[in-house]
Amino acid sequence: MNAIEPDGIPALEARGVSAGYGPQPVIHDVDVIVQPGEVVGLLGANGAGKTTTLLALAGELPLLSGEVLIDGAATTAPLHKRARQGLTFVTEEKSVFMGLTALDNLRVAGVDAETALDLFPELERLLGVRAGLLSGGEQQMLTLARAMSRKPRVLLADELSMGLAPLIVRRLLESVVRVARQQGTAVLLVEQHVRKALRYCDRAYVMHRSRIELSGSASELLCRIGEIEDRYLSTGAAAVAD
Repeated sequence: MNAIEPDGIPALEARGVSAGYGPQPVIHDVDVIVQPGEVVGLLGANGAGKTTTLLALAGELPLLSGEVLIDGAATTAPLHKRARQGLTFVTEEKSVFMGLTALDNLRVAGVDAETALDLFPELERLLGVRAGLLSGGEQQMLTLARAMSRKPRVLLADELSMGLAPLIVRRLLESVVRVARQQGTAVLLVEQHVRKALRYCDRAYVMHRSRIELSGSASELLCRIGEIEDRYLSTGAAAVAD
């Protein structure tokens, strides 16, 4: 059962996107829509193609077919140019400068500390601490604060919760939803904690064997979570590189 897509021009759209790391596609015919102010999940087992999809949407991988649109306009620009259009990509690896303090990490990105602290007040006591000495959760807060304080038009987020405690994961996801609602940021979120993700997302797509095989509202998918976990999220299923 497919979700009914919201009206209006999407902030981000993929139409029939196939992409990979060479001439052979890793993902096939991917269709994704994310509206302004919407949090959309991209779910699937390890190896389903989720990270590859984000890399293609970000401009880090060339498309083999299909197109990516930002605010209704097709783009083939690389990531650094899409960033100027308001797209931000938070990767699975925490992208902080380990030798710089938390405050200097914000300054390098041109981010006002007050804006970042409004999102994550927990960082205030850590502003003078080198990022390499922060915990994994604190580094991820710093990464997200830096990304979201720039008021992106589109936020792609890959596995924000990787290796983090549930309390930290909840803080991260709450902040993402807050930014989406207040700033109108369109968020596409890859998340390993599927049940938790669906409690924060408006809609979600489920990837299986490199394709989108199911989509729906978060409430619809939560009602089918047992079926989804058994059929689409089993790690025993055949998979391609994620």
